[in-house]
Amino acid sequence: MKPTEPTRVRDLLFIAVVACLVSYLVVRETYGGIPRLSWFVPLSLVVLAAAETISGFQLRARIRHRPGLRPIEPLVAARQVALAKASALVGAAMVGVWGGLLIFTLPRQGFLAAAPSDTLTGALGVVSAGLLVGGALWLEFCCRTPKPPEDRTGSGVDQNRSS
Repeated sequence: MKPTEPTRVRDLLFIAVVACLVSYLVVRETYGGIPRLSWFVPLSLVVLAAAETISGFQLRARIRHRPGLRPIEPLVAARQVALAKASALVGAAMVGVWGGLLIFTLPRQGFLAAAPSDTLTGALGVVSAGLLVGGALWLEFCCRTPKPPEDRTGSGVDQNRSS
């Protein structure tokens, strides 16, 4: 059984760029019909990022068998890896979506009434989604099992076993 490969940053960048392009094109065509965006809308991503970051620290301690903590069940760790991978993908897509809005509104602040507040929302969205990607990558990193200690004899044979 092959272990799950870590999420590649280049894949996340590709998703963000494609989402940004699509978002920009949609916003460009429909901006007049979009309701005003509140500044607190993207902050839900910060809550998810914080939860995943905290979960990563706790999970890492349990995987490394820190004294006083129960060992982690393998299925729980596998679920956390799945959550981390999904969150990284969603976070990258949201960086692109908020980035597309930001690219549209930033140069139009002087002549569109809603553009200044939507620019703030877009900037908060990019930062919030970036934090989610960071929290997800941290959680995924924390789910890795530590490398086993190396054989001190160098022979590759366990000296404690009797033949």
